Amino acid sequence: MKRIGICCIFNNPSHYRSGIYRLMEQKLNCDFFFGNISKDSIKRMDYAFFRKKPVDFHTLRFGVFNWISGSFSLVFKPYKKYVLTGDIFCISNWLILIIAKLSGKKTYLWTHGWYGDENIGKIVLKKIFFGLSSGIFLYGDYAKNLMIKNGICANKLHVIYNSMDYHQQLTVRNSLGTSTVFQDYFGNNNPVIIFTGRLNKGKKLELLIEAHHRLYQLGYFYNIILLGDGSEIEYLKSRVNTLNMERFFWFYGACYDESTIGNFYYQASICVSPGNIGLTAIHSMMFGCPAITHSDYCNQGPEFEIIELGKTGDFFINGDINSLVNTIKEWIKNNYPKSDSLKQRCFDVIDTKYNPDNQIKIFKEVLI
Repeated sequence: MKRIGICCIFNNPSHYRSGIYRLMEQKLNCDFFFGNISKDSIKRMDYAFFRKKPVDFHTLRFGVFNWISGSFSLVFKPYKKYVLTGDIFCISNWLILIIAKLSGKKTYLWTHGWYGDENIGKIVLKKIFFGLSSGIFLYGDYAKNLMIKNGICANKLHVIYNSMDYHQQLTVRNSLGTSTVFQDYFGNNNPVIIFTGRLNKGKKLELLIEAHHRLYQLGYFYNIILLGDGSEIEYLKSRVNTLNMERFFWFYGACYDESTIGNFYYQASICVSPGNIGLTAIHSMMFGCPAITHSDYCNQGPEFEIIELGKTGDFFINGDINSLVNTIKEWIKNNYPKSDSLKQRCFDVIDTKYNPDNQIKIFKEVLI
């Protein structure tokens, strides 16, 4: 008789999770069901690697609330375990949690958990929501510690961090070496600051442009490459033009080729994300590039934890241009050119924690 698998209901088939979903299907016999809640045109996953093609559901939205159509009926299927996106505003997930609890089935939430800026209403809502589940998979220890302080049972909390398509990226990493790609483009040997991701307001890239200009006025010359597209790209370009700094900027555009991205990170001196850093931190350190972002953890992506102060990057005061200027200046002053030991520290944190092999190990310990 075929073993009944685990039912996974997630809000998006985001492409960056190909690595972990592949292992979940192979090692845990997971069936996948996806809604279509998307932000800023997140690239969708190619389903070609799945042995059993996932089912797509339409997501209905009602203000801040949503309902993944078709997902609720899955709680009546012969699955005994469910892994859900931990979205407290997803009404269909609430009902699945309740019915599963009443029928003796186990549910697990994959979630950011706690941010640290929750008001009383959200604290109450989250405690009820998380309390309905059998276990919670978290992106980081920061959220775990906050949840324990707020009365969530520590035994229910499992930190699995986050990952990208690690094995594909590892192949690229192992092929990298010295390159003149930046010298060829910029025509100089200045240290290079890199950012990859969506160019939207949340990334606060205008701060990076302003910091660069102030550093230039102080006699510090750096180049900046921005990989990505988004709603702010024309504004950012116009700001660079107004400051007459075009010769120091490379607006590369959207790029999903890991060989290109990996080479850029490997050659760059530092990744700077003035807003929330998110997956950019994993991407950066996968290819040996340290990162700088802001220290307001309540308004950060959980991946900020990957940065070890002074070892794999640094933090500046959120929104403080002077702090950003000083942080960039001091980091490059102390770490240029980028040493092999610095690259290795970046590699190590990815190879140890932020990869799908580590995630699947934890999933198996909890789910099997």
